[in-house]
Amino acid sequence: MLILAMVLRLTTLVIAPPVLVNTAAIAVLFALAGCVSMTPQSETSLDSSPKTEDSSVASSSSVAKLQVNSELLQQSWLVYRQQFIQTDGRVIDYEASDRSTSEGQAYAMLRAVLINDPITFEATLNWAQNNLTRRSAAGEPIDQLWAWKWGIDQAGNWGIIDENFASDADIDCITALILASRRWGRPEYLDLALTKLRDLWQFSTIEGPGGKNYLLPGPASAFVFPEGSIHLNPSYFAPYAFRLFAQVDPDHDWLSLVESSYQVLTNSSLVSATGLPSDWIALNLKTGQFEPLPSDSKIESVYSFDAYRVWWRLAWDVAWFDSREARSYLQTASQHLQQLWHSSSRLPARIDLKGQATVSYDATSQYAMLYAAWRLIEPETAQQLLEKKLLPRYNQGIWDDQSAYYTQNLVWLALLPPTDIEPQLLQPQ
Repeated sequence: MLILAMVLRLTTLVIAPPVLVNTAAIAVLFALAGCVSMTPQSETSLDSSPKTEDSSVASSSSVAKLQVNSELLQQSWLVYRQQFIQTDGRVIDYEASDRSTSEGQAYAMLRAVLINDPITFEATLNWAQNNLTRRSAAGEPIDQLWAWKWGIDQAGNWGIIDENFASDADIDCITALILASRRWGRPEYLDLALTKLRDLWQFSTIEGPGGKNYLLPGPASAFVFPEGSIHLNPSYFAPYAFRLFAQVDPDHDWLSLVESSYQVLTNSSLVSATGLPSDWIALNLKTGQFEPLPSDSKIESVYSFDAYRVWWRLAWDVAWFDSREARSYLQTASQHLQQLWHSSSRLPARIDLKGQATVSYDATSQYAMLYAAWRLIEPETAQQLLEKKLLPRYNQGIWDDQSAYYTQNLVWLALLPPTDIEPQLLQPQ
């Protein structure tokens, strides 16, 4: 335990600029301290015996301390920063041909401001501004929204390979900019946030019947169809962010997106027999009806890796703004998953609209997102998720395997205690 105390003491220091972390040494220290399991799992078969996984759960008091202290979050951030973020600020997704995405840059910015790492924040922001800015044929910026995908093209050249933007990434980026401007007294971050808010409203919202505004997942050309249908991604809805946006940008009705977000979430969940949110859903603006996406669509109406983020985003609306709508939705829409968990202590990673599991594995990212929600409405169940599915899969600062970029971000954001957000950061300045 003396060795562990030394590690934890080091991680409480102000985070330094990006440096190489000796992950092997970290692993040895944590192993000697007996804090976490050394046998992580990424996709665990639902057909395998749960006894093996449960037996890996550490029962020492040190684990109980890790779940409520900041040291685990600090350590995992250091390792993530060393493994996934280049010194120039580029975030790398190793599971997808070493590409970079606007989502990845925004997650890094959000995590950096929440853990008080201004150097990494600025590096990841600058890389995105320099490399993801959408430009005209003449090379001039066309807006302040980021192209969603950057990587190597068929000719072997590195650069933007899809100029469409993804609104969830810009929402996370703008949220991080607002918090950073307040935390570090950087007015230029707020100026950039306001510019991005102008473009986000112009290019990523649409007015429906009765003047109701909806958030589009990206450009209207990709998600608005001539027959009057729009395709929506419920996991992009971030009511807590829209409330922050309303504080700084009175020129646009961001609170109307809070209202439409809950309307879409509530009504589109009825398309599923189990009341779960879907990765994607279609809204007919003429009839107001929600429908599954066509069967020949490349994106699907199914509960899976996108939809998990609904639990986290609404949990933050409860934690940050005491939202009654969020609390009610979380309680109602997650009932099927609560029943599954209590009956089998496992959850399939993918569930179709009929409520049937379509894969035989589970996902750490789902458990993490549910933990964020159930911590607020079902704390005993949340504790079970933490002890049985999250801490046992932590190894050398990494959840699951060394390339699991998406999982690292979702677990970290989910485990962040709501009390770690200073109230003044959420109030108008």
